[in-house]
Amino acid sequence: MTVAEDVYTTRVTGEPRVVERPDPVFWGGSRSAEYTDFERRGFLQRERVIGDSDVSTCLAEIDRIQHDPALRDDERIVREGDSVAVRSIFDILELSDAVRRVVEASGAYDLARDILGSDVYVHQSRLNYKPGFQGGAFYWHSDFETWHAEDGMPLPRAVSASIALTENTQYNGPLMIMPGTQRYFVQCAGATPDDFYRESLVTTMPRVGVPSEDAITDMWRRHGIEVLTGGAGSMTMFDCNALHASGGNISPMPRANVFVVFNSVENVVQAPFSGSAPRPSFLAKRPA
Repeated sequence: MTVAEDVYTTRVTGEPRVVERPDPVFWGGSRSAEYTDFERRGFLQRERVIGDSDVSTCLAEIDRIQHDPALRDDERIVREGDSVAVRSIFDILELSDAVRRVVEASGAYDLARDILGSDVYVHQSRLNYKPGFQGGAFYWHSDFETWHAEDGMPLPRAVSASIALTENTQYNGPLMIMPGTQRYFVQCAGATPDDFYRESLVTTMPRVGVPSEDAITDMWRRHGIEVLTGGAGSMTMFDCNALHASGGNISPMPRANVFVVFNSVENVVQAPFSGSAPRPSFLAKRPA
């Protein structure tokens, strides 16, 4: 598809603005109460979408991948600063057939198709891991702002599924979201540096691609913050444009979640809207 006019301009040189989103949040036809709630809040949650054996399988695969000597210097394995602690493992569905099968059995694909009103493909998959005492924060952001600017995703017609492999509690760095912010696009200031992904994947406070503190404060006053907890095997599905973040984990309890980004086949990525070079395929799949 081709977008005639970019209504989601970002990485601006002047004062960034907050604009109303002209596109739907729910793209499907008939909707259940669950989907109506998703449209209103920007997320939904389900418990026990995978069982204990599937959780154990995924955790074993993660341990295997992060200790595989062949992947020690692979850029898909992102570590916490100078630490050996793993922050993210990208391409998790490609690196593990077992994890891919578990995600397929979770119902995430069907949810994504219903919400996006079309068939879907996986734009990105990753494990976000926050080991006890060492897990870093992820600052407030809209995923779509990054995917639009740096990957060329035309419209906010994508959703993320976060499947918990450990309990997500109030104190081990759970996902926080501002419900309702999916209906607004928050511009960010600053040009995108070359190969910025190398910095943005490891820093807790990126230089660009994050809203101003004034914008975050305004969104918080209008929408509040919900902390999304759940047991191992639970799933949160959230809109790509919702403002979200997570704090660092200084508890002894690790947090591990598999994230799968589903994009509509009618929303295939183009050239990055920031004018930068496309990011690697492990961050943004470009279907043939």
